[in-house]
Amino acid sequence: MLRRKFGDTNLEVSAISLGCWFCGVDWWGHYTDEQGVRMMKYAHDLGVSFFDNGDAYGNGRAETVFAKFLKTIRRDSVEIGGKFGYDFYSDPGQPGSHRERQQDFSPQFLRLALEKSLTRLGVDCIDLYMAHNIKLPQFRDDMFAELEKVKGEGKIRVWGASLGPAIGWREEGVSAIMDHGAKAVQTVFNLFEQAPGREFCETAYAHKAGVLARVHDNSSILKDTVKIDTTIGKDDHRKFRDQNWKVFGLKKLDKIRPLCAKYGMTTHQFACKWLLQQPALTSITATLLNEHEIKEAVDSVRKPDISHEDMEWLANEYERDFGFGEDAHPCNLKSSTDPSGSLRSAYVPPPVFVA
Repeated sequence: MLRRKFGDTNLEVSAISLGCWFCGVDWWGHYTDEQGVRMMKYAHDLGVSFFDNGDAYGNGRAETVFAKFLKTIRRDSVEIGGKFGYDFYSDPGQPGSHRERQQDFSPQFLRLALEKSLTRLGVDCIDLYMAHNIKLPQFRDDMFAELEKVKGEGKIRVWGASLGPAIGWREEGVSAIMDHGAKAVQTVFNLFEQAPGREFCETAYAHKAGVLARVHDNSSILKDTVKIDTTIGKDDHRKFRDQNWKVFGLKKLDKIRPLCAKYGMTTHQFACKWLLQQPALTSITATLLNEHEIKEAVDSVRKPDISHEDMEWLANEYERDFGFGEDAHPCNLKSSTDPSGSLRSAYVPPPVFVA
């Protein structure tokens, strides 16, 4: 397994990681504790050591399932990702709901959430701790100071920001790294949705930080498991995607198939390899729903690199929406600063100088 560090930190993780929210929410169907542990063990056996978790995933359930898995291995054989910011103790939400719940990024709640996560996980340190779906107006100096404080106490090793829930939030990622010293930023980033991940990678490279890619598969389009007649269920997280995501995503997929075949990869592996070749991309925090998908992602690490010429072709095709017109353009980015609340999805050079 390829291993990478978050910039100039000493935290090294597997380049393919397993996102644990599949066993915290039922957006992809229900997984029992036993099924969750089995998939974690399978991934670990294949070399996955980083597990991306969060306290809000099932209001603590994903952490308790991971704790069961953790009892079967050595603690020092894995790196644990955690998140804070959702006060599900006061606002538990409704099962299957996608509405934003009450958030709290105060130092007091940060410490409370951290202690409860440590207890559920049965550990004394979380390797990477991220502010969960934080927005620019919620940035506060005392929160960043508290993160440094708990880091100094040995309760976390590295901290950062996990951005969402929707695609985008460019200002948050750039500010977290440049203004506040975050060493990790997590965002939606895939071959068909390249902004703002590309800017984050350039910013992270300049500031010796790292980037985590989530929704690496464009909500399963790049796994080649979505068909034009695929029905999206009422509890499926993809119900908020518009029809163009499916219609034009499948058209784009057909355009890259010859390249996938050229390199002897499935479309899923090709999508992983493309991400792994982005500067400062530390790990793909993948939503992998079965052993087959886990093995596909892990095997991508050993596939040949995509050539510079083919990477350039992909970049040019992306810039022109693969030739399918405006309806095929990626979803707009969310914005905390623009009055409209959104920005057109496009590459914007970050305000950094890279020597």
